[in-house]
Amino acid sequence: MKLRSAPPARPDRPEAVVGVAARVAGKFHMNNPRRFMRARHRNTLRALLLGIAALGCAAAAAAAAFDTPGAGAAAARTDHAAPTTDAATLKLIDVALAGEHRSAQNKARDVYRHPRQTLQFFGLRGNQSVIEIAPGGGWYTEILAPVLKDHGHYAAGVAPPKSADAEDSASMKALKEKFAQAAQVLGTLHTVPFGPDVTEMAPPGSVDMILTFRNLHNWMGGAWADKALALMFKALKPGGILGVTDHRGNPSVPQDPKARSGYVNQDYAIKLIEAAGFKLVGQSEVNANPKDTKDYAQGVWTLPPTLTLGEKDRDKYLNIGESDRFTLKFRKP
Repeated sequence: MKLRSAPPARPDRPEAVVGVAARVAGKFHMNNPRRFMRARHRNTLRALLLGIAALGCAAAAAAAAFDTPGAGAAAARTDHAAPTTDAATLKLIDVALAGEHRSAQNKARDVYRHPRQTLQFFGLRGNQSVIEIAPGGGWYTEILAPVLKDHGHYAAGVAPPKSADAEDSASMKALKEKFAQAAQVLGTLHTVPFGPDVTEMAPPGSVDMILTFRNLHNWMGGAWADKALALMFKALKPGGILGVTDHRGNPSVPQDPKARSGYVNQDYAIKLIEAAGFKLVGQSEVNANPKDTKDYAQGVWTLPPTLTLGEKDRDKYLNIGESDRFTLKFRKP
């Protein structure tokens, strides 16, 4: 009996190897039943061993496919230890963004501030303890507080009163009013002290995430950025996340240590924050704006929403939109 050559083994189809071996064994021994039975056992075992070997080849091939420079580089850019936003939290963010407690004016700025994508990049989760530093009028507070109300904890880091009977600042009054008007949505307003004379804003190592939006340049201007970052580092848990956005300066222009234009060069910001002990684990371009030329006489406040020049060239600056911003994610080791 003339046998046809078996097709070459394919690592990606080990079942084909087993099938071919079994068919060959059957054709060769059908004329002698006893020899056929003995050979059948031997060849079945041989076929199984060939199949196992083929599976090993397939696994090796699959491993090799992932062990490429491109895949390795991508893995190196991914910080698997950092928290990621789950589907339930994203749904809460969407509900908060659409909520009636947000004014039409605030909602109109979503196109510039990209809150959903920004918070997802930072890895916000609904069960975290989060401090928002210097929330101002509470633009992000309207989103963060509802997300954290039921299973997490939101606190605003604000300047402490100068005395026990001191009047609230304008921003603090606005924040209290905001919570009073939408208590069912926002929950209870919690605050922690934050300022150049504060030594501790929360129990050390107790906070999951600290977020600050467009504030770094203010601390630089007040010459206490190092103290601000030290306060945040102290409050965060090991592995805790610091999310920072700010107006991104022109890298070809030397950084003004006082950031008088409101712009901060991204590399400068990273070095400043890493000097406080943080580790950079992610960068996002979600808040980038290539139209921003960053060369205005009145600084970043020339652009919306401030529009410090009033009606002068208003349409021009509205067309540019809000500033180009870096979005950086750090972790406390």
